[in-house]
Amino acid sequence: MTRLKNLTWELWLPVVLILLWLGASANSTNFYFPPLSEILSQTVNLWFMDGIIENLLPSLGRILAGFLLAMLVGVIGGIILGLLPKFESALRPLLELLRSTPGVALLPIAVIFLGIGDGMKIFMIALAAMWPVLLNTIDGIRSVEPVLLAAARSYRIPLADRIRFIYMPNAAPQIFSGARLSIAIAAVVLVVTEMIGSPGGIGYFILDSQRTFGILNMWTGILMLGLLGYGLNLAFRLVEMRVLSWHNEKNA
Repeated sequence: MTRLKNLTWELWLPVVLILLWLGASANSTNFYFPPLSEILSQTVNLWFMDGIIENLLPSLGRILAGFLLAMLVGVIGGIILGLLPKFESALRPLLELLRSTPGVALLPIAVIFLGIGDGMKIFMIALAAMWPVLLNTIDGIRSVEPVLLAAARSYRIPLADRIRFIYMPNAAPQIFSGARLSIAIAAVVLVVTEMIGSPGGIGYFILDSQRTFGILNMWTGILMLGLLGYGLNLAFRLVEMRVLSWHNEKNA
């Protein structure tokens, strides 16, 4: 019952806005802003099911591959740098330089070395989405209570067990917080890389529709991109609630 109430509270505003959009655009004759009813009808015609197979699934595969790669590199790198503060201090200027450089600025270099295929897109997504996970993991690893670490050392608990049972549970809430930011970043980079990459994907569909003056089709692509982002965020929240159930119960 509580979940139903939370879902209702979360969806009431989008529903109201959609209804307002439907009413406000019902009589629109503007070529660039067609009625929402036409956009929804065209979305069904274009995207179910051919559009899903040709454009949505490739985009979903790329964003998931890039996000998982970013999580892997970010968590492992964060653990290493969190446990080795002097090494992290030496690398900090380089990390700050790379972090402050927009990922899309490195896109021309990635195209030169990796081409315009899926490899380049996944690499760019992972590169841009890695930083929130990496930095949050470092902070989470270093926030472990010193008393707890001293007790672990006194009992001669191996480093691998300390990482598994002390460091990672302590850092998990911050890792998931960084990962949520990474999903949003991954979605942005996905669209940019697909717009200049090889055909296939929502980003390419949106740009191709705009170039060919298929404005109605372009709006359907934007709508599907929003639904993809919302679906990924919802799925991530469900995983987070399951993995961090112990943390949520403790803070309830």
